[in-house]
Amino acid sequence: MENQNEKSIANLKHLLSICNDGKEGYKTAAEDADSPELKTLFSMYSIQRAEYEMQLKKAIHQLGGDPDNETGGPVGALHRVWMDIKTAFTKNDDKAILSACLTGEHSALEAYDKELQDTGISPEIIEIIAEQRNGISDCIKNVESLKTQYSS
Repeated sequence: MENQNEKSIANLKHLLSICNDGKEGYKTAAEDADSPELKTLFSMYSIQRAEYEMQLKKAIHQLGGDPDNETGGPVGALHRVWMDIKTAFTKNDDKAILSACLTGEHSALEAYDKELQDTGISPEIIEIIAEQRNGISDCIKNVESLKTQYSS
């Protein structure tokens, strides 16, 4: 049975994979969006996810884990979500891209909420996860607003 430290490392690696998928998804969205406003926004979110990755890698390292040594885990479902998003990008339809981004972000938010329920995580790591979760939540609100705007 794994100890709490190993469990925390595995959970952080899961979030790291999610952030990487989001970073790459937003990079693709920025390339494929028609609107200059969306290109800028998606680039900003890609950079934000890269910053989240750095924070998570640091936390994994502090726990004694190797953030670059991926062992897999429950990221297959999220990967499929981002693959669906990438498919939407091939249409170069800003509304479809926004919808796909929302799907990915809702999946990410779910994963973050699950990790925040882990009572064995240190307060410092909880703070990092909560801050990133709030950033994802803010992103969802912004993208939902833009989706409404682009639906008009």
